[in-house]
Amino acid sequence: MHGYELRKRLSGALGAFHSLSYGSLYPCLKSLEARGEIAALGAADSVAPALAGKRARIVYELTAEGKERFATMLADSGPDTWDDEAFGIRFAFFGRADADVRRHILEGRRSRLEERIATLRGSLVRTRERLDTYTLELQRHGLESVEREVRWIDDLLAGENGSPGGSEMSRTGSGSGRSTTRAIDSTGAEATRRSSDR
Repeated sequence: MHGYELRKRLSGALGAFHSLSYGSLYPCLKSLEARGEIAALGAADSVAPALAGKRARIVYELTAEGKERFATMLADSGPDTWDDEAFGIRFAFFGRADADVRRHILEGRRSRLEERIATLRGSLVRTRERLDTYTLELQRHGLESVEREVRWIDDLLAGENGSPGGSEMSRTGSGSGRSTTRAIDSTGAEATRRSSDR
């Protein structure tokens, strides 16, 4: 596949998690080729570039070394895979990873997010009096977003562990159809509200 098609597919798979520019894609392809992990097969266009008035698209193929490297990366579940950018990319390939690797990455990601929640809650309590309404709302929004991701990961882990709720979430992609909203009131206490999605 050529670089344009690769970017299109990756953008479709990664969506909002990662933006891939041609300025970063092509140097990466050159690096992969230099390491022998991909090989250039030639131009994708049947018309000669000089006649078409544009550059030919080079088609790349994954080599045996590249397949081995990809398999090694899929098996990695270390702390680097729990970070914001790496997690989204790893998650896009979860269907190819072993269940134990998926569970370990999800548990690590949840741990990272719980640390972030503790930091955000502490910051909210400490800085509440010094912040204007909009800055406070922005911090609350950030906290709610992280808490929502933790609940999503809990649902995914339930599915990985074979619980009934997790199995339903895996089949439908929507879980129980209920959402939980948490907010921090003026005293720093957490209030919870459950609502059905309709």
